Amino acid sequence: MSNGPAGHVARSTVRPNPETGTGAPLRTFLPTADGVSVDSVYDPGAVVHDSPESPSRGLAFVVAHGFTGDADRPHVRRIASALARYGAVVTFSFRGHGRSGGRSTVGDREVLDLDAAVAWARRLGHPRVATVGFSMGGSVVLRHAALHTGTVDAVVSVSAPARWYYRGTAPMRRLHWLVTRPAGRLVGRYGLRTRIHDRDWDPVPLSPVEAVPRIAPTPLLMVHGDRDGYFPLDHPRMLAEAAGGHGELWVEPGMGHAEHAAADDLVHRIGAWAAARAG
Repeated sequence: MSNGPAGHVARSTVRPNPETGTGAPLRTFLPTADGVSVDSVYDPGAVVHDSPESPSRGLAFVVAHGFTGDADRPHVRRIASALARYGAVVTFSFRGHGRSGGRSTVGDREVLDLDAAVAWARRLGHPRVATVGFSMGGSVVLRHAALHTGTVDAVVSVSAPARWYYRGTAPMRRLHWLVTRPAGRLVGRYGLRTRIHDRDWDPVPLSPVEAVPRIAPTPLLMVHGDRDGYFPLDHPRMLAEAAGGHGELWVEPGMGHAEHAAADDLVHRIGAWAAARAG
């Protein structure tokens, strides 16, 4: 698929920081394997020297946002701020979102965007990397861990679909209109700051439920709300069944969908889980 022209282009910014020797906060555009520029932000975290989850122990989180999000959205920054208590945090905007180039393929080539962000965390000196994805980003972290084995030390997928082309809820029917119709893509571009590719998947990418069995032995956590309006509980249950005894499933009472619904307490529990499991 063609990725189209870049989105809003801005200069990268690097500020000196003695923690990493490379600067923090850092903001730069990372090139993906297929040539898309991905807007990315690095936060070294709040070092707590007497904490076993201190960033000084080398953990970095790479946060994969949901569809129509980006690295500057308040809900993404809130997630990053909470996780920064447990490690450094890399946030980025998927292709077609925010300042990143290209056009969204709604979970297919976004695996390359995540891989570029994970590689950046490694280059910044972090020996342990945990990916945390929400909704579309939740499907991407699953597929990335399956397709790029050994590149991450823990995987957390929140509010992810189990299978493609799901239209069983009203929000998902609206999303399919947004993605598949010219008028919907115009709404995406001008109303939601999301540039969506106009071609069908060819070939259809590995689905999340097909990806999950390939992730072992990397620690895997799946999180889903019992009031998710996009994907009902059969989705996380399918993922957990596919994982067998390998993955953990947390069904969160009263939780809705993705970043907006993830309470601070939940994000802190995710951070502690990843810090404990990532080696």
